[in-house]
Amino acid sequence: MPIEKIIKNVNIPVLGLGTWRLAGKEATEIVKKALQMGYNHIDTAEMYGNEKQISEAIKNFDREKLFLTSKVWYENLNYQSVIHACKESLKNLGTDYLNLYLIHWPNLSIDMKETFQALKELYTEGLIRAVGVSNFTIRHLRQALPLCRSLSLPIVTNQVEFHPFLYQESLLNFCRKNNIYLTAYRPIAKGLVNENKIINQIAKKYQKTPVQITLRWLIQQDIIAIPKASSEKHLKENLDIFDFELDPLDIETIKEVNQNKRMINSEFADFDD
Repeated sequence: MPIEKIIKNVNIPVLGLGTWRLAGKEATEIVKKALQMGYNHIDTAEMYGNEKQISEAIKNFDREKLFLTSKVWYENLNYQSVIHACKESLKNLGTDYLNLYLIHWPNLSIDMKETFQALKELYTEGLIRAVGVSNFTIRHLRQALPLCRSLSLPIVTNQVEFHPFLYQESLLNFCRKNNIYLTAYRPIAKGLVNENKIINQIAKKYQKTPVQITLRWLIQQDIIAIPKASSEKHLKENLDIFDFELDPLDIETIKEVNQNKRMINSEFADFDD
């Protein structure tokens, strides 16, 4: 069972299943297999278009043991659109509440205060149990934090691309300073960690795979990881990281792999920190 991190009274499993580009019957089957193996943290979004398929997978699973995350799309950040989007996600997922609801991308053309006021209403109504953001830079967080403090609405996590080739140290430190957990998507860099000489050498030392070393590297830095997996083999591989610990020197060595290399460069991304 993945270990949980407790932040601001929210228990977040440190390893989850990312579901971007999982669709149709495959999405249902992969999520079912993950739950059977011991995963209990499932990450989705309205933009992924797979919430109904995930609903089929989780319908017989104990809801109180499930940590379910979804996200509101960046075009839907005005007040009424946030409320509507959340209720649609709840309907599609067949659940009464989300454990965590994220702003998928910042959208500076919509007043951030309006967005967080809508999230506060959803939180007060019990439709969401925690609020977070995704793809926020330090600049975006500096704008968001005072708004959230005024609403007594803590930001629990910032979900961003983070892996050995994109070690966003300044962002990580800023999040730590402000008691925000960082959640890593694309944590194994689309499999590129398997091709890295340094990570492979460390993997041999521990008799683990480069993927397992990378996920362990993240978790030992108090970073939540949500790798996508589309096979039972990879689901098991990703989960099998709780029986060893990396030496602090190996953690530092992997940091040196950084190339500031992004896998995600959306047309509306705003990465200029």
